[in-house]
Amino acid sequence: MDSLKYPASGSCAYSLADALHTFRLDREFVELHVLLKLLALAPSGGAAKAMIAAGEVRVDGVVETRKARKIRANQVVSVADDEVRVVG
Repeated sequence: MDSLKYPASGSCAYSLADALHTFRLDREFVELHVLLKLLALAPSGGAAKAMIAAGEVRVDGVVETRKARKIRANQVVSVADDEVRVVG
């Protein structure tokens, strides 16, 4: 994987009790399927892509089906009971 195309770093803090995650970007954006994999909301990149294609993922409250959607600071990604707030 090309680290410029697929960011492999960033930091996150979360509590399993309330399923609220915070992901701190270390660059301009992270692709949606990569974010799900980095936070272990999907067991693999392929599983992340399948979840997105199935309409199981929301960005800012709207179902998102674009696997490579660029997620930027101040966006919220939701999967089932998990919510990820992306910060810059």
